Amino acid sequence: MAEDGKFRIEKFDGTDFSWWKMQIEDLVVQKDLDVVLGDKPEKMSDADWAGLDRKAMSVIRLSLTKNVAFNILKEKTTKGIMDALSNMYEKPSAANKVFLIRKLVNTRMKEGTSVTEHINKLNSILARLLSVGIKFDDEVQALLLLSSLPDTWSGIVTTVTGSVGPDGFTFDQIRDLVLGEDVRRKSSGESSGELPHVGRGRRYNRGSRIRNRQRSQSKTRDSSGVT
Repeated sequence: MAEDGKFRIEKFDGTDFSWWKMQIEDLVVQKDLDVVLGDKPEKMSDADWAGLDRKAMSVIRLSLTKNVAFNILKEKTTKGIMDALSNMYEKPSAANKVFLIRKLVNTRMKEGTSVTEHINKLNSILARLLSVGIKFDDEVQALLLLSSLPDTWSGIVTTVTGSVGPDGFTFDQIRDLVLGEDVRRKSSGESSGELPHVGRGRRYNRGSRIRNRQRSQSKTRDSSGVT
């Protein structure tokens, strides 16, 4: 792990390049070295530019694992290092796309796992797919989240999908509902309960729907003379 005062960045080991790139760019900005990520300003001297470039190169190289760093040994500029890394790890190759899609569809939340960590993991995969040109519709992302929940959440999934309004639902809505249900479960110690209706309409509760069904069956028996 590369450390700089209060800033900590996991060394890039060849995985999750988009996340590492965002962090390293933020760190370079914090150090006032981000100018070297572009072209040299006309008013800056060659000596000043070279000094900033060497510092930025040092920051980036110290944020790489040994195996990754060996791939950029020949690069002599900050921009050269970042371009080389992007070509190696960000290029939207077919193999990378298949790997990420497979990782997405196989992502399931295990019983006892932190809901927040699971959502963050799912978001990370979706962000990596976006970086290689694959974007999912917002409602599809919401459905992916619902389908990744464990069996103990099946009642909640049924309630949400059964009460969706005509406008469908968004990822943010489902994320907030899942996080809210997680908090409710932790505070009450229960495993099921009421969730707000998604979209337009009244609130739904699994218990009330069962009771309504029982009343309807009772009325049917009375009207038919069955005792």
